[in-house]
Amino acid sequence: MTETAPRPTLEAVAARAGVSRATVSRVVNGGEGVREPLVERVRRAVEELGYVPNQAARSLVTRRHDAVAVVIAEPETRVFADPFFALQLRGISKELTAHDSQLVLLLTESRDDYARVGRYLAGGHVDGALVFSLHLDDPLPELIRGADVPTVFGGRPGWGEGARGTAPTPYVDSDNRGGARDAVRHLLGLGRSRIAHITGPLDQTSTVDRLDGYRDVMADADPRLVVEGDFTPAGGERAMRELLDRCPDLDAVFAANDLSASGALRALRTLGRRVPEDVALVGFDDMLPVAEQTDPPLTTVRQNTEEMGRLMASLLLRGLDRQGGGGAEEPGAGGAPSGVVLPTTLVRRASA
Repeated sequence: MTETAPRPTLEAVAARAGVSRATVSRVVNGGEGVREPLVERVRRAVEELGYVPNQAARSLVTRRHDAVAVVIAEPETRVFADPFFALQLRGISKELTAHDSQLVLLLTESRDDYARVGRYLAGGHVDGALVFSLHLDDPLPELIRGADVPTVFGGRPGWGEGARGTAPTPYVDSDNRGGARDAVRHLLGLGRSRIAHITGPLDQTSTVDRLDGYRDVMADADPRLVVEGDFTPAGGERAMRELLDRCPDLDAVFAANDLSASGALRALRTLGRRVPEDVALVGFDDMLPVAEQTDPPLTTVRQNTEEMGRLMASLLLRGLDRQGGGGAEEPGAGGAPSGVVLPTTLVRRASA
């Protein structure tokens, strides 16, 4: 066995920089009141010695853990198969990394996992939580409220502003309803009239908003033209087959996401329908690994998923900075926006 050198201490950094231990502590922990020349001397000594702060000791001073829980209310089989989650996590990770904060990923594979997540958040391991892909009956919001952890949600919460006796809930979302309207209007502009819609899970607000956008434009549509999917290729294929059984004369489909659209495309091809000649097809998300590699390439509604993740992390970190690392003030308090809704854009490709 080889002996490891002892870790440099605050005292060693102070000796190298020629300052007091208290000065080093203030610089390392982000405190104020130290003159810039001394700050530079301390930073140079830290770099030369390879000093790494003791996180436990630092937390006692700063009341911050420099860690954020990212809670996705989906099983890992869905999370690691859907590029939407990868893009959102990338945006979150970039923002947290830029602020020297760690990402702790928590998934909910089964109902037992909710209690585990609630205990972890209540245990004081993280500064806050970013939560997305919630379902309307999800126990996570109540668990998080009980844990008293500052939280930002991805997607519009289903309980509405100010409900449940709470302050406005900070969240980041896309203009799902407006994007859906753009998709359906595009199909109408192509001369299509029997426009079907494959939804996502109807217990998620993004699905409801996209369905509402479809109905805004197709108010008098045959109700048989709407079938529930589940945001997966298999669900899109199943829904497309059901639609063709119900309404074989349909001439266009708006799918609630690109994965569903890819499954619908597979069903259409299998059943001998040409896209876009017989049936025009539009998706939602603009997940490039999906939208550009389908045959034909997919017309879709682009939402900036990575930017949504970055903004979620930014809202949370700004809220933590305002409260100085103590208490559990919501990041949307103190004049910050409670909800941020990003615009969407229709991207035209060969499928419609």
